[in-house]
Amino acid sequence: MTQNPSITEYALLALLALLWGASYLFIKIAVTEIPPLTLMAIRVTLACGVLCAALALSKQRLPRDTRTWRWLSVQAFFNSIGAWTLLAWGQQHVDAGLAGVLNSTSPLFVFAISAVVSRSTAFDIRRAAGALLGFVGVIILLGQDVTAGLDDPLLGQLACLAGAALYACAALYGRRFNSVGALPTATGTMLCAAVVLIPAAYWVDGVPATLPSSPAIVSTVVLSVACTGLALLLYFRLVWTLGPLGVTSQAYLRAGVGVLLGVVVLGETPSLMVWVGLVISIAGVVVINWPKRTR
Repeated sequence: MTQNPSITEYALLALLALLWGASYLFIKIAVTEIPPLTLMAIRVTLACGVLCAALALSKQRLPRDTRTWRWLSVQAFFNSIGAWTLLAWGQQHVDAGLAGVLNSTSPLFVFAISAVVSRSTAFDIRRAAGALLGFVGVIILLGQDVTAGLDDPLLGQLACLAGAALYACAALYGRRFNSVGALPTATGTMLCAAVVLIPAAYWVDGVPATLPSSPAIVSTVVLSVACTGLALLLYFRLVWTLGPLGVTSQAYLRAGVGVLLGVVVLGETPSLMVWVGLVISIAGVVVINWPKRTR
């Protein structure tokens, strides 16, 4: 993590939030016609093609040692195979806006994991209060479904939360790729994800019987190229410049993007409690990241 990130890094953070916030909309459109595993397999394959082309044009190389590839395979599970598949499955049962809000809790998971496991985040009252505040927001978002039993809507919400936890693991784990570079790391991660997801999608979903509609195809392409290929380049750069907690802090912006796109494009109508939960979750993240006063 750099000591004094420039305004450029924060602009890139906002762009990453926009790209990943828009991904909830594109997933919601595509997953109505394309099964989740197949959608994710297409997503990582197209993104991999774009990243490989960028790698060749930049004359950079993929890692050669087996240790780095083992790391990349773990990163692929955290960042893509597990998190994206859970999110795509969950979005079959929840609105795009709510999925964005639930999946935006990754900064809270970063704080909790780093405080408990690595102890890299100092435990103080302010950060603890922020974490508690954020999770109160999540409970409000889940609402009555918490006590309604394990029906599909609640399972979909829990899948989005599990994806957020994996995103947090990915941000913490991604610090070890600083010496590899953003482009080789992003490309290697997508290669590892494609190796797993392509045969898994074929085994689970088989070959699609019909061609998806134009909106589903366009959504899948944009999701793969912009919201995955380009976004991953930004992500691995920001893990280094802003740190794990900093890069996942775009999640509260991402949540807002997801809600607004769901309203504007899909005509969704979030309840008052969704907005209340969103505001409280954002407040929790802000409290966690509020800089300490220097004496």
